[in-house]
Amino acid sequence: MVSQGTTTATPETDAAGVVERGRPGAGERLAGVLERTWRPVALLAACFAAWWAITAFKLVEAYLVPSPGATLRLLGDKWGYIWHHTWVTTYETLLGFAIAVVVGVAAAVVMVYSRTVERTLYPVLLFAQVIPKIAIAPLFVVWLGFGIGPKIVVAVLIAFFPVVISMVAGLKAVDPEMLELSATMGASPMATFTKIRLPASLPHLFSGLKVAVTLAVTGAVVGEFVGANQGLGYVILQANGNLDTPMLFAGLLVMSAIGVVLFVAVEVAEKLLLPWHASRRGGSVTTTY
Repeated sequence: MVSQGTTTATPETDAAGVVERGRPGAGERLAGVLERTWRPVALLAACFAAWWAITAFKLVEAYLVPSPGATLRLLGDKWGYIWHHTWVTTYETLLGFAIAVVVGVAAAVVMVYSRTVERTLYPVLLFAQVIPKIAIAPLFVVWLGFGIGPKIVVAVLIAFFPVVISMVAGLKAVDPEMLELSATMGASPMATFTKIRLPASLPHLFSGLKVAVTLAVTGAVVGEFVGANQGLGYVILQANGNLDTPMLFAGLLVMSAIGVVLFVAVEVAEKLLLPWHASRRGGSVTTTY
């Protein structure tokens, strides 16, 4: 009971007692974007300022750490050269990542539905994961030559494990009561997989994909370190051998930018494909009393 003279602000509710707030306006969305981005932007600006200060006050010799200006000028002067090698590394990364996703998801599904396969394959996957890829990359060069093959294989091997582990975890995280309900209602195994298991596993899978896509960049560059005549790994090796630190830093910056862009692309895909997931609820909030 509310006493007279007291004003109580209550949200508008429907007959079921469900409260819904409308989507945020442009100003609220902009404020949300600024709230999420100002901290990493500030940290990057602080790192850039520290880099500039180290070189400006000559705390380190220029041939060891180039100035930000020298690095940016080199990026502008040799953009065509860097762009060519950037595209090569990006292509190797995307192809290796795509193969890792297809094979990893298929392997995870088989492992979840077959305990024998899981007990047989899981130790092999773990053993393959702990082997340093830089140590076995020369074997792929010997077997496959100096073309694109070894780079893709190394990228697949590095990105494969997070995809498998996350997909297996997602498929096993389904509520058993949901599986029992689908079986009681006579749903086929395929219908249970497509309607229950797969949607429930997607949040876990995308967590693994965001890790895997950044590791795929590392795998492609590692393959280029071992044997290549193009790609950012080749650029970095050549710059290191010639003590060309501005080119070395430029290659590292571009390589990092590739990883960030691909990570953001996977995150955008997650937002578009999983608008129903709790982590993606933003503009509309529903509360039930």
